[in-house]
Amino acid sequence: MAASHRRPRKRRLKAEINVVPYIDVMLVLLIIFMVTAPLLNVGVDVNLPQADAKSLEQKRHKPVVVQVYRDGRLALTYEGVDRPQVMEASQLVAKVRAFVAADPGLAVYVAGDREVSYQRVYEVLSLLQQQANVARAGLMGDPKRQ
Repeated sequence: MAASHRRPRKRRLKAEINVVPYIDVMLVLLIIFMVTAPLLNVGVDVNLPQADAKSLEQKRHKPVVVQVYRDGRLALTYEGVDRPQVMEASQLVAKVRAFVAADPGLAVYVAGDREVSYQRVYEVLSLLQQQANVARAGLMGDPKRQ
């Protein structure tokens, strides 16, 4: 038997990367995102009332509750009082200002009647922040009943 002295041919490796499939995938993704991006900008146009309100930070203090009745009257409830005290806006601002002077981190919540206008509730929030120097004012509501 004759031995074959043939040398095995070595294959040369390519040092190139085929980027065509990657470009195809990128173009398909680009088209998908271009089509779906305008669909994600869904919003509701609401004419909200305007006031100079500050953001609310959460801390643990006993809150003071300002109630806004259906007819626009204001009442104040705080720790140690059994029922809300009905008062004028100037009296309410003076009392809340005194509470805030004693405890600057005091949370004041506005509980508006379901029938009162949102503008009136927002005016009370603004009044508390601007005239009574309340740093933490927020809205109060009842959980949904099932």
